[in-house]
Amino acid sequence: MLIIGENIHIISPRVKEAIEARDAASIQQMAREQVEAGAGILDLNIGPQRKFGHEVMPWIVQAVQEVCDVPLSLDTTNLAAMEAGLKVCRDKAMLNSASADPERLDPIMQLAARYGARVIALTMGVEGIPTTSDGRVAIAMESLLPAAEAAGVPVGDVYLDPLVLTVTCNQDVAQASVEAIRMFKMVSDPPPTTTVGLSNISNGCPAENRPLINRTFLVMLMAAGLDSAIADPLDSAQMEWIRIVESRDDSTSVGRLVLALYDATAAMEDFDEGLVDAGDDDQVAILKTYRMLHNRVLYADSYLRF
Repeated sequence: MLIIGENIHIISPRVKEAIEARDAASIQQMAREQVEAGAGILDLNIGPQRKFGHEVMPWIVQAVQEVCDVPLSLDTTNLAAMEAGLKVCRDKAMLNSASADPERLDPIMQLAARYGARVIALTMGVEGIPTTSDGRVAIAMESLLPAAEAAGVPVGDVYLDPLVLTVTCNQDVAQASVEAIRMFKMVSDPPPTTTVGLSNISNGCPAENRPLINRTFLVMLMAAGLDSAIADPLDSAQMEWIRIVESRDDSTSVGRLVLALYDATAAMEDFDEGLVDAGDDDQVAILKTYRMLHNRVLYADSYLRF
C-alpha cells in the first residue's frame, strides 16, 4: 500500500505560515517526519496560489527535495504553478488532480505526458460527483481514461480516485467508493491504479473518532483492490493495520479482527460478528465502525457509545 503523505497542506496554519514566510526548515521537518513514518510520496498542497503559485511550488519542491528522496505530488488548481514545480522535480512526479471537466482534464493530461508524470484522476464531472459506483466508473471510462490515452499517458500512471465523501453527510454512499475501487480494476487491461483521499471519510467527525473511522475504511478499500491512499502516515495504528493486512499477521486479537474484516470485504460477504470479543473495547469499537460504514446503524458523533 502506497501512502501519499497528506500533511503538507495549505489548510494547516503551520503550513500556511511557513509558505508565507518561506520557512523551508518547517516544511522540511514535516516532510522528514512523514517519510520516516512510511510515506512513499509526499503531497504538496499549496492551494490555488493564483498570484504567486509559479514561485511557491518550485520553492516548496526544492525545499523538500533537499531532505527527502521520495517522489512528490503537486497539489494545486494553478496549472502554471504545477508546471513550474514539474520543471524542478527530480523524480517521477504526481499531479493532483484532474477532474472530468475538459477545461482541467486535457491540460493536466498534456502536462503529465510532457513531463512523464502520474495523474490523480477524479471521478467528478462538471455536474458534480455521482453517488453511485456505476456513475463513477462511467466517468472513468468515458472521460478520464480516454483523455489519458489521447495524451499518451500510460494507464498505469492514471490513479483513479472515486472521491470518498464524508460519512457525516453521505453515510449511505460510503460503500459506493469501495465498489468503485473494485470496478475500476475491471475496466482495462492492464488495470488502472487507484487512490483515495482517505481522511475525507471522517471529515467533520470528532477528532477522537477520526483515526478509527479512517483505518477501518482503509481496510475495506484495500480489500476491494485499492493501491494507494492520500493519508496521514503519522497515524501509527493505521500503518500497523496496513502491515497486518500485507503480512497476514494474525498474532494479535486486533490483527485477527482486521484480517477477518479484510477477508469478508474481499469475498463480498458479511463479516462474522461472532469473532468479536464483546469484552474487548477495541474490538467492539472496530465492529461498531464497520456497521456504521456499512450503513447498518445511523451515524452520530456518539456512535461508539451505544
